[in-house]
Amino acid sequence: MDLTKLTILAETAPGEFGNKIEALFNPAEISVQLSINWSEQPTAQRDVVNQQHTNANPATLTLDLFFDTYEKGTDVRDYTEKVAALGTIEKHGNLHRPPVCKLTWGKVFFQGTLQSLTQKFTLFLSSGVPVRATLSCSFKQWRSNPEEVRKLDKKSADVEKRHTVRRGDSLYAIAFAEFRDPKMWRPIADANRLANPRLLTPGSVLRIPRLRQERSEQV
Repeated sequence: MDLTKLTILAETAPGEFGNKIEALFNPAEISVQLSINWSEQPTAQRDVVNQQHTNANPATLTLDLFFDTYEKGTDVRDYTEKVAALGTIEKHGNLHRPPVCKLTWGKVFFQGTLQSLTQKFTLFLSSGVPVRATLSCSFKQWRSNPEEVRKLDKKSADVEKRHTVRRGDSLYAIAFAEFRDPKMWRPIADANRLANPRLLTPGSVLRIPRLRQERSEQV
């Protein structure tokens, strides 16, 4: 049986992953870090304050990729530059941004964008050509809005929540994600006193009201 290699599939167009980068050697270790944010709610006569979930930060995956072309006598940068290009717009002009990547090792196990890269060259030919390198990579998790809605499958409309606005968000999409009904954008607009519901600022946090409460108040 052939050895399965870790492979990075990079976007060539939105939703299309046609650029394949295969590791020469599989990593010895992969680390995934996830942090979840909870806000503390001051509560009288309690030893432990009440906490309400606000959001989770995107997970961060880190790994080292090792490349060695000493026996071939070729420049190891022929491989490392393909990874470095994942953090640039230069070779992805049709996307107008660095590409989203899918990391696979038998199957897709992480999807994200390259956030940081350290290239360390440790062996050189007499001509100065590098033939050995270690790339320390960090990828940050990424999902499209439709994929986020599909994966979370939020069904409770009677719990107040928070939503951090992303670029491209609309109240219609947020209402569909939270209430399964894009027409329920009005309670969100009212709860956040939005004069123009079409103008959302990326990074701002919206209050998603308890729908049952909103309905009871209207009766």
